[in-house]
Amino acid sequence: MRLEWDFYARDPREVASDLLNKVLVSGECRGRIVEAEAYAGADDPGSHGFRGMTPRTEVMFGPPGRLYVYFTYGMHWCANVVCGAEGECAAVLLRALTPLVGIDEMRERRPKARQNRDLCSGPAKLTAALGIDGTANGTDLVTADSGIELLDDGTPPPAEPGRSVRIGLSSGTDLPWRWYVPGCPDLSRRG
Repeated sequence: MRLEWDFYARDPREVASDLLNKVLVSGECRGRIVEAEAYAGADDPGSHGFRGMTPRTEVMFGPPGRLYVYFTYGMHWCANVVCGAEGECAAVLLRALTPLVGIDEMRERRPKARQNRDLCSGPAKLTAALGIDGTANGTDLVTADSGIELLDDGTPPPAEPGRSVRIGLSSGTDLPWRWYVPGCPDLSRRG
């Protein structure tokens, strides 16, 4: 079942933990979300929207249920699910997936991945494996009109998800806003 607008229209810290074990679909490829990080705009120095709206961050300010895709380090795409109320800046970075369907296609896109668990074990890896790039910025996940959507296949989030500080930031490094499926081999970083 496709996630509806009200799922996204909440605090990103709630959405991040609830996204665990949901399924990201892009074309013929599917992966189970096993790691996510929350970003809370004006209240979060680690957020792209901390200093306000720019042409780059406009999608992060809503409406919720959109995909915010940005280019980083001059070579990688990363995907975020826009959350919260329209006009607020809130999103959840998709950090890692367990590949489910379309693994051969993912391997074609990521030929250096040695094992299946390496295909989507990081935010840039998962976008590459699923063929998500800047053209997906602003995609509506609720209508799924571009072939990208989030599904609930009945697998609940873990009763006790793992939690830690976020990874790879220079600001907001003390905020424990990273959630993950404990023991999953597909994480970007253990624990």
